[in-house]
This record gives sequence, C-alpha cells and structure tokens, in this order.
Amino acid sequence: MKVLAINGSLRAGSFNRALLRAAQRVAPAGMDVHIVDLHGIPLYNRDEERESGFPHSVVELRQAVQAADALLVATPEYNYSIPGVLKNAWDWMSRPPDAPINDMPLAIVGAGGRSGTIRAQLHLHDIAIHNRLRIIPTPQVAVQVSGDAFDETPELVDERAVDQISRLLVALQIEAQRS
Repeated sequence: MKVLAINGSLRAGSFNRALLRAAQRVAPAGMDVHIVDLHGIPLYNRDEERESGFPHSVVELRQAVQAADALLVATPEYNYSIPGVLKNAWDWMSRPPDAPINDMPLAIVGAGGRSGTIRAQLHLHDIAIHNRLRIIPTPQVAVQVSGDAFDETPELVDERAVDQISRLLVALQIEAQRS
C-alpha cells in the first residue's frame, strides 16, 4: 500500500516533517509512506492553466497522488487555518480533469502551538469534503510543540504521539483496503 505524505510546511526544520518521518518508521507491514514537499508548486492561476496546462511540478504532484492508495497530510497552523502553500497545492490537486484526490482516504496530523494544529486540521476537514475524501477521524494527532515532544534534530520523541500515529496509519490502511 502506498501512502503519499504531504508536508504543509516549507521550513527545513519542520516539526510536521518530523511527524511524517515518524510515520515512515511506524508504518504497518506492507505500507510505504512517501514524503513529498511543496517547494516549487506555483500559485494557482486559472488563466495560466488554460493557456499552458499544468506546470511540470504540478503534473509530478498529481501523478504522485494518482499512484497513491491514501494520503497523509501534516499541517502546521497559521492564523487558525492551514498554510497557504498547502491550500495552493490542494487547489492544484483538486482540478479537473480527474482530480486525483477525489474519494481518497485521508489521515491528518499536525504539530504546532498550544492547540497543536486542531483548528488547521478542522479547516482541512472542511476543504476535503469538497473532493469527498474519506477522512480518518481518530486518533487525532495534534502534537503541541514543546521541549518534550521533539529532540533538537528535530525528531518526534513523544511516545504517546508516536503511538497515535501508528494507530492512525492502521486505521488509514483499513479504510484504503475498503476501496
């Protein structure tokens, strides 16, 4: 089973990338978690899409989504929502023809401030409804950024969060096998 893991942060030392690396380490047998970054995805512009089609970086992202059985998105929280870079990529992935994200299983994780990205995750739920994604509701993985959750590299060291990610991936695997 192929899971495309999308990091909603562009930061080199992203805690959300650390969550996705943890997902790679604890993925159940038979699951391959492939992390993609959103560097190089141009801002969505319908006029440019009509004139030139999808840019190369967007074609690659859409092909990666099409090749996946499920999605795992790690999002920080910016101003009570998802980062603009993630929303922009989502807009490209949801474009016809044959929007590759339609009807896919989706698991969401996040690392951030005091709320641990709960608002961003809820907003992403709302956005995902448009494309009929099958959202895995539990366990919720919203890691508060603290000295106890990540080490200096940063790697996720909070065992509770690692366990939540492991259980979320099992639930994602079960949902993906239903299709």
